[in-house]
Amino acid sequence: MLSDSMARSLNSHLNTEHFSAQLYLSMSSAAGVMGFKGAATWFMVQYQEEMAHFMKFYGYLNSQGVLVRFVAADIPNDYHSLLEMFEKTLTHEQHITKAINHLMDQAVQESDHASQIFLQWFITEQIEEEENDRDIIGKLKLIGDNGYGLLMLDTELGTRVFVPPATTA
Repeated sequence: MLSDSMARSLNSHLNTEHFSAQLYLSMSSAAGVMGFKGAATWFMVQYQEEMAHFMKFYGYLNSQGVLVRFVAADIPNDYHSLLEMFEKTLTHEQHITKAINHLMDQAVQESDHASQIFLQWFITEQIEEEENDRDIIGKLKLIGDNGYGLLMLDTELGTRVFVPPATTA
């Protein structure tokens, strides 16, 4: 059984995951408008992943008898380069990592073993999220303004496909 405090914290994070999804959908649009169709695909897959994360929190809260509460979000949509988008992506994912870690700390403090098990998947996921972003940023910095390099990277980014997590609840 979730404590009221844990339920509020998890519900707050559910809204953060929904914000993340909307953020990446906005970035997908911006990348497409800039002519980076591969990056637009990459961000669309990121959107789908974040929606799956959102649904994991939704399912967990519902399974614990918690009524989910939603908040509106103001999504930024002003980007000037692919590098800027991926740097903001990394910063955002680092914020998510800290938030997940705080949730785990709270679950440990409350001896909430079920939430600890639930959150472990997200801790592992965040390691992958940050590594992927750092790799792309490294490539973008290496490429610089080289059009051919950007075209090659954009093509590579466009090969990404959404793979749903093993469970969504």
